[in-house]
Amino acid sequence: MFIRCDFMNEFLVVILLALLPIMGSIIGGIAPEFFKISQRNLSLALHATTGIILAVISVELIPRSLEAGNPLIIILAFIAGGFFYIIIDQFINWSRPFGNSNKSTGVWAIFMGIILDLFTDGIMIGTSSLISLQLGFLLALGQISANIPGNFSVIAKFKEEGVDRRTRILLNTSSVLPVLIGATAGYWLVKGEPQIVKFVLLSFTAGILLTVTVEEIIPESHKGEEARLAALAFIGGFALFALISSFVT
Repeated sequence: MFIRCDFMNEFLVVILLALLPIMGSIIGGIAPEFFKISQRNLSLALHATTGIILAVISVELIPRSLEAGNPLIIILAFIAGGFFYIIIDQFINWSRPFGNSNKSTGVWAIFMGIILDLFTDGIMIGTSSLISLQLGFLLALGQISANIPGNFSVIAKFKEEGVDRRTRILLNTSSVLPVLIGATAGYWLVKGEPQIVKFVLLSFTAGILLTVTVEEIIPESHKGEEARLAALAFIGGFALFALISSFVT
């Protein structure tokens, strides 16, 4: 009974941490309803998101995973994550709505990329919290700062496409589910497993994140009129998470 209570308390903490990226995603999705949208703003938001995601991967996920031992397994898991996203992306290509409109399919493609990104956010939180609550909290903080500009750009693109407000609100609130599902899966999949198994899963999610960023977010950030300060937004996003990491750890 006491052991079960400990498990449930630990799992509750994981769910509470998962609420942080959810909050960032919802805030980012609400912002386009009140602020003027421009391609420059979208470019800045996506560049900032890219910088934060790359910092999460390069500052925390991969270095910590490699320190866990057996670098070959860690790198293979990283590669497997990339291949996994490629397969998912191919499936999306087959099933995209509005197939006759390249512009619309691009919007839905990046939305599906964000949903997968949110799912991996949850997996990272669930898995990393079992390694240490400090690491879980750090990754949750990083995901807040990435999800605000990330979801801002997605909902803004839907608004630009003329998608009605009710649908936009539904799409925004749907971000709750993939994070919670991912956090639950990440926690229970590796609960009680050796540390190397937990780091292998983290490395796998890092491969997914990197591929999503390169294949979907970066190309979208360079479409249309790009902000002159876009590169600084990228650097600023990277520096923001590096700063958070240095203070939390």
